[in-house]
Amino acid sequence: MASTRIRRTPEESRRAILQAAEELLVEGGLDAVTVRAVAKRIGITDAGVAHHFGSRQDLLVALLRHGGRRMRAAIEQAVAEWADSQADVNGLIRTIARVYDQGYAELAVALHAAGWEDPGVGFLEPVVQILHATRTRAGRPGPLADTRLAVAALHQALALDATYGPAFRRSAGISESAANRPGPQRTWWANTLRTTLGLPDD
Repeated sequence: MASTRIRRTPEESRRAILQAAEELLVEGGLDAVTVRAVAKRIGITDAGVAHHFGSRQDLLVALLRHGGRRMRAAIEQAVAEWADSQADVNGLIRTIARVYDQGYAELAVALHAAGWEDPGVGFLEPVVQILHATRTRAGRPGPLADTRLAVAALHQALALDATYGPAFRRSAGISESAANRPGPQRTWWANTLRTTLGLPDD
């Protein structure tokens, strides 16, 4: 007996494809995200996936942007919840790392290495502004450009840590078991950011 094909609107199909691709990314890493695997997971043909997203490369770019939207939404919510407009640096690091740890770091590194450039800018702007306001109230205003550089450095570190962090830590003489635990490194980044910008403890 033939299976009944699920009828979806184009928007529903795109959401289902991205959800399936994200699940595969989390479960098996970048290599697991193929047009065929995505199609099989939601019960459509390879051509159906290609109709909405084109090539695998196009699908991966769309998936990375999907992850970026998730991160932006999570960061905006976190900023809105920070008490008295004072930045929670540890919370910020957890928010960004949570998305990258789900495979998006590997995806971002691979796409950028292949020459793709994201035209989007400024999704960490709310973080820049609240960190700068916090340091100003703490009596350490400094130039806004320094705050931007500090946030950029933190973002770069978190993006690379999910993929390369253990190897980098081992290169500094940290033991194998400790190198695989990102917690102490993230605490160090939080402390360094607070010291560099003159922020109060969370």
